Amino acid sequence: MKKTVTFLFVLLMIASCAKDEPAPTTTDDGAMGDSPILGNVVPCENGMAGDYPCNGFDLLGTLDLNELQATAGNDIWGWTDPETGQEYALMGLDNGTAFIAIPESGNPIYLGKLPTATTASPWRDVKVYENVAYIVAEANGHGVQVFDLTKLRDVTGAPQTFTEDGRYTGLGSAHNIVVNAASGFAYPVGTARDDAFNGGVHFLDLQNPLVPVAAGGWGANGYTHDAQVISYSGPDQDHAGAELFIGANEDQVVVVDITNKANPVALSTLPYPNIGYTHQGWFTEDQRYFILGDELDEVNDGFNTRTLVFDMTDLDNPVLHHTYLGPTKAIDHNGYVLGDRFYLANYTAGVRLLDISGIVNGIVEEIGHFDTFPNNDNTQFDGAWSVYPFFESGHIVVSDINSGFFVIKKSNGS
Repeated sequence: MKKTVTFLFVLLMIASCAKDEPAPTTTDDGAMGDSPILGNVVPCENGMAGDYPCNGFDLLGTLDLNELQATAGNDIWGWTDPETGQEYALMGLDNGTAFIAIPESGNPIYLGKLPTATTASPWRDVKVYENVAYIVAEANGHGVQVFDLTKLRDVTGAPQTFTEDGRYTGLGSAHNIVVNAASGFAYPVGTARDDAFNGGVHFLDLQNPLVPVAAGGWGANGYTHDAQVISYSGPDQDHAGAELFIGANEDQVVVVDITNKANPVALSTLPYPNIGYTHQGWFTEDQRYFILGDELDEVNDGFNTRTLVFDMTDLDNPVLHHTYLGPTKAIDHNGYVLGDRFYLANYTAGVRLLDISGIVNGIVEEIGHFDTFPNNDNTQFDGAWSVYPFFESGHIVVSDINSGFFVIKKSNGS
C-alpha cells in the first residue's frame, strides 16, 4: 500500500536517520517499506559495490526501469530547491520525465512522471532555470515542455502523473536543450534540419520562466547535436563578457558570440583528427580548456575511449592541446567538469572520474569509476547515458539506458 510522500515526510526520514533510528525506504514496488535507509548503502569494497564494478564510489540507491514504468533511460539533470535545500533528480525516459527526490541518505524516492508531450522517444533532455524545467525530445511536435518544479514540494500519493505548466511550440522535435542561467536564455538544439536555423540553435527568452519567447537563432554551420553556452570570463580579453555558444556540430566544434541575439558572430571552428561524430563538450572552470567527446571515433577507428582537450586561450584560434585515452574500448557520451575533476558517462564502462588538475601540462588521469553496466565494456550503445555531479551534498546521479537510475557518492577517503 502506497503511503503519502511529502517534503515534510522526507525531512522526517532524514531526521530519523540522523538519530540512528530506523526510517522507511523504497521497496521494489515503489511503496514505503520498513528497512533502514542507511542500510541501503553498498560500499565499494575490493572493486565491487554489490554487482557493480567500482573504484572510489559507493552505491546509495537505485530505481529500475520497471519502477519508473519505462523501457529506456536517457539524459539526466538536477535541481536543488532554494527554499528547502531538498535535492531532486530529473531523468529523461523514453515515455516522459521522472522526478526523483534525493534525501540526505541518498536513497531515492520516485515522485512521479511528466508524460511525453506527444510520442515516445529514446532521446529526451531536460535543463533548469529559476525553478522551472524545460524538456525537449526527438518526438514529432513535442516542442518544449515547461514544468514548475516547486510543485514537487507538496507531492502526495506518489508516484504521481504530472501535467505540464506550459509548452513552447515554436519548434517541433529537438535533440537537446541548453540553459545559460546568467543570461536567462534557453537554447534548444538539434531541431529539424530544414527549419529556419538548419537544425542549429533556437534562442528562447526566459524573462517569464513559464512562457518562453522566441528571440532568434543561429544555424550557419548546420545541425547542432549538443552545446554549452557560457557568459565568458576566460583568458581571451578580446571577448570578455560575451555570451558564447559552443556547439558540437557533428563534424566540428563551433564557437559563436551570441551576445547580440539579432546578430550572432562566428568566431572559430575546432577541427581535429579522426572525426567520427562530434558529440558533446564542457569548459574547465577557468574557461581555458574545452573537453570534448566524439561519439563514433571508438567505433570507427578502434580507439580506447578518446577525450580531446582544446586550448581556448585565443577563442579566434583554438588549438588541440592533447588527447586522453581511457582504459576501455567503451564509447564516451556526456561529460561535465566540477573543480579539477571531469565526470564522464562512458556508456558500457559506466561513470569514469578523471583528474584534470594537470591539464595545463597535458596530464589527465582516471582516479575512480562506477560501472552501471557490469556486463562488459564493449564498444556499444548501452549503459550510462549521463551523469549529474553538481549537488552540494556530493550525491551524484546517473542515468543508465538499460537499468534506470543510480545515486552514487565518493567513498570516504577517496
